[in-house]
Amino acid sequence: MSTISETYIENRERVQPDDVNNYGTVHGGNVAKWMDEVGAMSAMRHAGTTCVTARIDRLDFERPVPRGDTCVIESYAYATGRTSVRVRIEVAREDPHTGETEETTSAYATFVAIDDGEPTPVPELTAGSEACRELRDRALAEEPERD
Repeated sequence: MSTISETYIENRERVQPDDVNNYGTVHGGNVAKWMDEVGAMSAMRHAGTTCVTARIDRLDFERPVPRGDTCVIESYAYATGRTSVRVRIEVAREDPHTGETEETTSAYATFVAIDDGEPTPVPELTAGSEACRELRDRALAEEPERD
């Protein structure tokens, strides 16, 4: 059993010329890929096994990230099901010269733990601290309705 803080992952991707569209900003697909990869790392850290993407909800692109800036991708697990781990993923653009950041993209994702190609149970997730309880409660309150 892990705590929310133990599932926290942060990664950085420098936006290179091959990453951008005609407007000189990062392709949304690249950001989505980076988010999926980092989110899966948080899920796997909790599950202790390989996790695959089951769904990504409410992928919100709020502002662009220009070429030369850095995408800072942060994720953490906030809830579990029998074989699933729900993860909050947030992205900010960071100016590499000043360190100034601005939120750009966010999503909620569900990953399924697998073993030998089949879904496998995951342990319970605990908050571990008041700050983590607040993160969990905010993610649960803001996550999209599930069908």
